Amino acid sequence: MSKIILSADRTCDIGPELQEKYSVNLISYSITLEDKKYMDSVDVFPDDLYEAFRKNGTLPKTSAINPAEYTEYFKPWVDAGYEVIHITLSSAITSSYQSCLLAAEDLPGVHVIDSRNVSSAIALLVIEAGERIAKGLSAAQIVEEISELRSKSHCSFVLETLDFMKAGGRCSGVAALAAGVLGLKVCIEVDNQTGVLHASKKYRGNMDKVLAQYVKEQLEKYDNINPEHMYITHSGVPQERLDMVKKLVEDSGIFKTIHISRASCTISTHCGPGTLGVLFLEK
Repeated sequence: MSKIILSADRTCDIGPELQEKYSVNLISYSITLEDKKYMDSVDVFPDDLYEAFRKNGTLPKTSAINPAEYTEYFKPWVDAGYEVIHITLSSAITSSYQSCLLAAEDLPGVHVIDSRNVSSAIALLVIEAGERIAKGLSAAQIVEEISELRSKSHCSFVLETLDFMKAGGRCSGVAALAAGVLGLKVCIEVDNQTGVLHASKKYRGNMDKVLAQYVKEQLEKYDNINPEHMYITHSGVPQERLDMVKKLVEDSGIFKTIHISRASCTISTHCGPGTLGVLFLEK
């Protein structure tokens, strides 16, 4: 039995099958919705947030995981003699990484990795860590190798609407209105050196046409893509659209395994419904 526990923030959006395969433990962010506190993807889900937004026009509040919560989460494993490798949401967008480091100071054997990324781009790192645990690598070696892989991780997604970004203060009302009037769809990319999100391109047209162009561009952008795993991650889109994007990825002939994952509340509350991205690693 491995003496290494693999763990991540639930915002990694790994999906239940791979979570089970790699024995991944997840800790949730808290969501405050209509004055009640819930745990992300445990007792509240993205569609609940969208319904609340439609009703009152305000976004739920997401709360970063604090040091005490991480300590309570890790301590039973540490007391049982395990080492823990934990991968967090990007430190550029949350204080959870710093909180996790603070908790780890008093818990020997807890190793914390800042993913510098979001959503299932984190899951790709978690999978790589799981593969290395299965091979019997030490925790220190796994942390070193996964930290190096962060610069090979590529995460981007296209927003169908800017309403949620606007409500969350991440986009001006003027920009949201202009995008709506002009029929523009904004592509957001994560800088894998810093973990910062930035708008990289604006597409014009209906979402299906935009996604076809976006997927083609992303898969042609890199010459050394790792074919083992990739994710199509979304915040709630029609099944026909998912099928279309999956076929485009399949037709590229690049990937051995294509995973489809739905983003957690913490991610979905900022990007809104209709968002979709393709996420993968380079070799």
